Amino acid sequence: MTIVVGYIPTPEGRAALDHAVAAAHKDDVLLVVVNSSRGDATADPHILSADDVGSVDARLRESGVEHLIVQPVRGRSAADEVLAAADEHRADQIVIGLRRRTPVGKLILGSNAQRILLEATCPVVAVKPEVTA
Repeated sequence: MTIVVGYIPTPEGRAALDHAVAAAHKDDVLLVVVNSSRGDATADPHILSADDVGSVDARLRESGVEHLIVQPVRGRSAADEVLAAADEHRADQIVIGLRRRTPVGKLILGSNAQRILLEATCPVVAVKPEVTA
């Protein structure tokens, strides 16, 4: 069994990773962390630096979760990369983080989360970060 999580270093991404780690640990399955960029990874704030990858890797090692971190930079959307990883690794589940967006924002920018929810061939768990008061 495999869980694929789309991860970017934001509160939504951290919530998705937290949920995915807990699920992978509970079910003793492989966790595939997808952190992708459409283009120049050095200019994309969502792509993890080598230090950040090391930190995520250390955290996953400490949790005891078998894992793989992938960082494709092929000019494809995050949705394409998460869906491709899910197909490649025969995922039993995808975990994504959600953020609140206005209807106009969804129309103009599209929605990776919506594409993943609609096109995935396995169950998708969508999580939101905790709201702090």
